[in-house]
Amino acid sequence: MELELFYLSSCSTCARIMKDLKVNNFAFKLQDIKNEPITAKQIDAMKKMAGSYEALFSRVALKYRSLGLNNMALTEKDYRKYILEEYTFLKRPVFIINNQIFIGNAPKQIAAVAEALNA
Repeated sequence: MELELFYLSSCSTCARIMKDLKVNNFAFKLQDIKNEPITAKQIDAMKKMAGSYEALFSRVALKYRSLGLNNMALTEKDYRKYILEEYTFLKRPVFIINNQIFIGNAPKQIAAVAEALNA
C-alpha cells in the first residue's frame, strides 16, 4: 500500500486528524511541508490525481487575502506557483493512498481516508 501524507506539524487540525485516523499505525511517508517544502514534481503528481491545481489550493490561508489574491482571477499556473512559493497555500492535509488523493479536512474527506485505510 502506497501511503503519503502532506501536513503541517504546527496545525492543530492536522494533528487531530492524524490522531483520529491513527496514522502512526500505518506506514505513511510523512512530509511536514513547512520543514520539507513540496516539490514541483510532487505538486504536478498531485494535480494529475486531483484534476487541477485549484483543488489543492487553500483559500483560507491568511496570505490569500493579505496578498490580494481574493481580488484576482487566478489561473492554474498561478495556483501552482503560489503553492510552490508558500506552503500555507496547500490545502491540508493531503493523503495519497494507492494513487487516490484526499485533500483537506472536510469531514467527508476524512471519512473517505478512513475507509481507504481500512479497505
